[in-house]
Amino acid sequence: MDADLDGLAASVGHVFADMQLLADAVTHPSLMGLERTGRGGKRPEHGPGLAYERLEFLGDRVLGLVVAEWLLERFPHEREGALAKRHASLVQREAVGRVADAIGLGRYLRLSPAEAQGGGRSNRTILGDACEAVIGALYLDGGMEVAKRFIRSAWADQIDRVQPPPVDPKTALQEWVQGKGKPLPAYELIEQSGPAHEPVFRVGVRVQGMEPVIGTGPSKRIAEKQAASALLRQVGVKVDD
Repeated sequence: MDADLDGLAASVGHVFADMQLLADAVTHPSLMGLERTGRGGKRPEHGPGLAYERLEFLGDRVLGLVVAEWLLERFPHEREGALAKRHASLVQREAVGRVADAIGLGRYLRLSPAEAQGGGRSNRTILGDACEAVIGALYLDGGMEVAKRFIRSAWADQIDRVQPPPVDPKTALQEWVQGKGKPLPAYELIEQSGPAHEPVFRVGVRVQGMEPVIGTGPSKRIAEKQAASALLRQVGVKVDD
């Protein structure tokens, strides 16, 4: 039996004008008797008694927008690539699941008997989907500010813990030369040696106005990264190999 939804509303910090939205957000499709093939009964496009899929669709996008705006504020000097990595980490299933756990979402889920017996209340996919649906319900009932307030509160510890993403040496070199107003680095395969099962690649990287630098590795990609790292070390730029 699912718990009283007033408790969930309190956990997300919002008094719902339309509690049906919250009920829909925690209702698994299995309870609706829908067939995934599309040949079963049809549910209405609006009104009470919907499963969480439509709200999940909305909530996913609200979460993505709020987190993106938040990251721009929190890391004003970080480049787009690094921000994108942080964003992906904060909206991925694991991060959403931690929020679902924090608000005790599992006990509020409305599941079919079979889904409940199969461990649906602790299923990470179901919890993540329902958590995004709750965000969608908050947005529809209270607007963007209500959804943003919940997201910023629920994700606060995660955005504080997220580490600066590692920078790929080739990306770092490209950003460095662009910052100097130079053309993009040019990579050239110099030699491939060794047996087929254990090849060794030697790749050179050339930057305008500098001597080429050589990198080696068991693949062309790794050799390119080694070459980029070596060149960056020459100019005093520290990167993660």
